[in-house]
Amino acid sequence: MPKLVVITVGFNDVSFEVKPEKSSVGRLPDNQLSLPEPSVSSRHCELYAKGDEIIVKDLNSTNGSFINEKQLEPGKEVTLRPGQVLRLGQVELRYETGKKQTEQPRTTIRLGEASTAGPTMEISKNSAFAKKDNKFTKIYVGVGALLVLSIIVFLYIAFSNASGPGNP
Repeated sequence: MPKLVVITVGFNDVSFEVKPEKSSVGRLPDNQLSLPEPSVSSRHCELYAKGDEIIVKDLNSTNGSFINEKQLEPGKEVTLRPGQVLRLGQVELRYETGKKQTEQPRTTIRLGEASTAGPTMEISKNSAFAKKDNKFTKIYVGVGALLVLSIIVFLYIAFSNASGPGNP
């Protein structure tokens, strides 16, 4: 029977056997598969087994549903094949059949505990939500600092000449 295994750290030993009947997935406990994580919508998606495939339908979720990082169109049924990774918000699930997998698992997202602010996330560089490194930002800051320094020197010279020995 098709099975979704949560590969996001923090959901130890969470798996779900997908049946031919539609199952709801979301953050609320009344879903057939409950994923209590803030990035997962209360009713995130529906899924069901069809042969060796799982059919997934995003229910207009806030943070979207993705198969191997390709976003699903809300309301449209899409096929999840063995070895592929389904991401719901920040939670990743891999479709396993028990047979040899055809695709490698994606980088997982590690969930940790924060003090009072709730769970924090350590996001991998390959994640869609990872902060992009922008080397041009450093260049703009440097040029801006030189510009400000030049203006200060110009104003200092201008005012020192204006109030020089010949001017009272």
